[in-house]
Amino acid sequence: MVHVDVMDGRFVPNITMGPVVVEDVIRASPVPIDAHLMVSEPEYWAPVFADMGAASVTFHAEATTAPIRIARELRAMGARAGIAVNPITPVEPLLEILPEIDMILVMTVEPGYGGQSFLHHTLDKIRLARKAITNHELDIWLQVDGGIGDDSIEIAADAGADMFVAGSAVFDHENAAERVDALRERASLSLNK
Repeated sequence: MVHVDVMDGRFVPNITMGPVVVEDVIRASPVPIDAHLMVSEPEYWAPVFADMGAASVTFHAEATTAPIRIARELRAMGARAGIAVNPITPVEPLLEILPEIDMILVMTVEPGYGGQSFLHHTLDKIRLARKAITNHELDIWLQVDGGIGDDSIEIAADAGADMFVAGSAVFDHENAAERVDALRERASLSLNK
């Protein structure tokens, strides 16, 4: 999947692309789009991105009081429903609604800026989420986003993550495709232990 960050300048300080640009990306992309909404009012915005064809739409738990309603609406529209938590936000409340969601995204940096270092304290949250997903025998993706590189991708995979968002580790490299392959290989070694 192609992970697209949508930031509104309110929920996080940065502003990135909005619906019009993301819709063009969806039309042009040969692979499904994973829209990560770092925005206020996900009740309004999440369905907009599902309607334009995003395969997966992730909103932040901190931005809503109605996560089940949003997740059900996204699923009804044919998109996977993802819920993200910031590094300091407990993951336990999400574990109570696992059957309602398709992905948990654990932010492994503070959202809003690229190039940050992986926060190791998030590993316990990843382990806890993986254990709950496994115990419930559900098909839920466990994604990590932030500071993902050679070493952190291995420890995140060891902790139970199975989807990895890498920005700087890919785009700061001369050959992005080669870099993606190398990161996949490192994650795969840990996932297949």
